[in-house]
Amino acid sequence: MMRDEAPLHTGAAYRDEALTFDCRGEQLFGIASLPAAPASAPTRGVLVVVGGPQYRAGSHRQFTLLARALAHQGIPVLRFDYRGMGDSDGALRTFEDVNDDLRAGVDALCRHVPSLREVIIWGLCDGATAAVMYAPADPRVTGLVLLNPWVRSVEGAARATLKHYYGRRLLDRALWTKIATGRFDYRAAAGSLLRIVRDALKPRPASAAPVAGADAAPSGPLPDRMLHYAERFTGRVLLIISGNDLTAQEFTDATQASPRWRALLGGPRVSRQRLDPADHTFSRRAWRDQVAAWTAQWVNEQEPKQVTAP
Repeated sequence: MMRDEAPLHTGAAYRDEALTFDCRGEQLFGIASLPAAPASAPTRGVLVVVGGPQYRAGSHRQFTLLARALAHQGIPVLRFDYRGMGDSDGALRTFEDVNDDLRAGVDALCRHVPSLREVIIWGLCDGATAAVMYAPADPRVTGLVLLNPWVRSVEGAARATLKHYYGRRLLDRALWTKIATGRFDYRAAAGSLLRIVRDALKPRPASAAPVAGADAAPSGPLPDRMLHYAERFTGRVLLIISGNDLTAQEFTDATQASPRWRALLGGPRVSRQRLDPADHTFSRRAWRDQVAAWTAQWVNEQEPKQVTAP
């Protein structure tokens, strides 16, 4: 069941409308940002999947501003709270247990904008990972926009920290100022570095062999489980990576170490963008605007597909 509410906000080229809709007997809450006066009935929309623990506005209102920017370009967008987050009912759950929530979100967006024939899922961090794990099961999902996907492991995080953090740290003027003024805690720093080195030297978990059958449940390290679904998704992908983010660097390192990941990301269905100065959540206006521009251009460039409801 879904109930449409009165508009919350109307801009020059978009309007925001509150939605409530059902997910296995519990109510989810979302905001649809819609083109105010589209030239024609839109056939492609975007579902924003939040990273957790997070709610529909996003860090520094990132998802709110993204949705309105896309609506301004004629693209309808729904951002919503999972069960257990924000205003939605239910118990808190992880990114690996939100398939029902994503399906409810796609259903709600398609009901609210009946002209839609395709849905693009946009996800940051573990929202990106959740999107990949869901997409192959829903033929309405024809594209994914993935930002700094989450493939966290203890040893992967440690290796990324050693490789990408400590080198920059040695060039940090603030560090040498602390050392020169006697304010540097050598004992704490040494203890932290030792723990990271110990974790980084742990054997890399063996990669799982490809799982036969589309419905077979994958196992093994998170990058392998994510790859299982990514290989089964037949739509197009836009991958956006921050240059100043250890989560992004861990994903990059993990995928570069895997021939199957390299083949997938190097294929014709995947477009890639990198924003070197950006942090994990693209917290500056220029970074946020660049992400919105890349997203709008990529969404509007996709060839329309004939899809059917699951």
